[in-house]
Amino acid sequence: MTAPFAQTLAPRLSALPAQLQKAARWVADNPQDVALLSMREQARRAGVQPATMTRLAQALGFEGYEGLREGHRAALRQAPGLAPGLADHAARRVRGRAGSDTEAAQEMLHACGAQVAGLAAGAVPQAVVQAAALMAQARQVYCLGMRSSHVVAWHVSYALSLISDRARLLDGIGGTGLDALARAQAGDVLFVCGVAPYTRAVIEVVAQARGRGLVVVALTDSALSPLICAEGVALIVPTASASFLHSMAPALALAEVLVALVARGDDPAVLDRLHGLDRQLAAFNTYHPDPI
Repeated sequence: MTAPFAQTLAPRLSALPAQLQKAARWVADNPQDVALLSMREQARRAGVQPATMTRLAQALGFEGYEGLREGHRAALRQAPGLAPGLADHAARRVRGRAGSDTEAAQEMLHACGAQVAGLAAGAVPQAVVQAAALMAQARQVYCLGMRSSHVVAWHVSYALSLISDRARLLDGIGGTGLDALARAQAGDVLFVCGVAPYTRAVIEVVAQARGRGLVVVALTDSALSPLICAEGVALIVPTASASFLHSMAPALALAEVLVALVARGDDPAVLDRLHGLDRQLAAFNTYHPDPI
């Protein structure tokens, strides 16, 4: 999506009628088609009436749909190209590669560090404090992430399990992990991690959770992510990467901060629970003894 369109749409998306939201998400996901295709063809692909596209443009402050299209045309003229898939992304990186592998590694590490450091600015710290408060007070916290996002959901579930019995990872052998949602209650929290391209099953679980009255804490990559719910909390992280795969390092870093804040706000029994865990780990001789 183009940055100006995302900035215009994000604060207004939840207030739009369902059909306009449907059209808006299609526009956000298909910026090249918006620039090149006729409005009627865009409406057909978005699954809405052509008049809906016009109403969307007007709802976002444009006189008509041509005003919305022109911004996308300008962005397309300036863009070096699109990278829709992993292979294409990798090929572009190879063609543009300069310098040694060591220099490339240094460049990637510096970029990753800058992304993580950037999370300390803006609205992210306040949002993560709000998310931690919700999770600390919830009866149950369900954790969900698939594909590259699974590691973040697993880490949150594991870390929370060390300090309470409230965490439940929606993962299981034979695809049974999602069955746990059958016991969810209104007011429980769904912590979900997902970045573009969004996994269909995760979007469906978020919709189901909202229908059951769960509060959704979404760790995702865009203010227009389909995982974000108006009544929940959105934690937005960058995912740009010099690799063929998007970066999950900022998401994992923010997840660690989130869990640490939950632990700070938990009941006094946290230390007793951790002492008990230490004793069990020692009894099982879990870790290699310190060589020093």
